[in-house]
Amino acid sequence: MELTITDNAISEVKKFMANESVGNEAGLRIRVVPGGCSGFSYSMQIEEAPRQGDEIFDQSGLRVFVDMFSRQYLEGVQIDYVSSVMGSGFTFSNPNATGSCGCGSSFSV
Repeated sequence: MELTITDNAISEVKKFMANESVGNEAGLRIRVVPGGCSGFSYSMQIEEAPRQGDEIFDQSGLRVFVDMFSRQYLEGVQIDYVSSVMGSGFTFSNPNATGSCGCGSSFSV
C-alpha cells in the first residue's frame, strides 16, 4: 500500500502521542468512513494497538494502522500538516477522489 505521511504530519502526531503517554504498541489509525456531503470522510485517531486484519506499516518511526475497508480508498493518498493564518490541521491529497464537498471535509470516488 502506498500512503505517504509528510514529515510535518508525522512530527505533529508524535508530539501528540508524547503528551498522551501511550505504549509501544500504539499507533495512528487512519480510516475512511461513510458520511459527509460527498459520501466518505477521513478519520485519524491514536490507538493503543492494531486490530485483527489491520495493515501495519512504519512511517519514520510512526506506526500506522489501516483497516481493510479503508485501504482501497487510501491508496496513493498523501497526508500533510499545514499551518497558515487561516488555521492549522491535517490535509489529505487523494488522487482517487472524483469530487469533494465545498468545505473539503468529505470526498467521493
